[in-house]
Amino acid sequence: MGFFKKLKDENLEDARDKLVEMLQEYAAFKGCSIYVVFDAHLVPGSVEKHERVGKINVVYTKEGETADCFIERTVPQLVKMGAVAVVTSDYLEQRITLQMGGIRITPKEFLLEIQNIKTTIKERAKLPFKEQKSTLEDFIDKDILEKLEKMRRNL
Repeated sequence: MGFFKKLKDENLEDARDKLVEMLQEYAAFKGCSIYVVFDAHLVPGSVEKHERVGKINVVYTKEGETADCFIERTVPQLVKMGAVAVVTSDYLEQRITLQMGGIRITPKEFLLEIQNIKTTIKERAKLPFKEQKSTLEDFIDKDILEKLEKMRRNL
């Protein structure tokens, strides 16, 4: 993640855009929704702002609220809807996430996961189209797939 630190030092907006772009590719491959939370707690007069970029929910915190505070406030609500993973290097935030029922992922672990996904995508792209296995399961949400399977078994 040193790349982002260097880019952030040069141009914060470019670093944010690059992170969101990288997360979009990850979300598309994994079929999940992602929240990326940026601190705006030191910006005078800032209000909480939400943007949707593909499957990415981009949040800018309000003045006086850190990203950690937003995460602590939001994770319990999201856990009720399903699995939640928080990517952070902050040990205290990792512990709080675990206590709230979430999963913690370090930035290093997340970067390795992203690199593995990129490798998988490249390998799949090399296969002839006939050899690329695509099933209905690859394109349908897990919940819908389970409902269809229940319907099939009841017939």
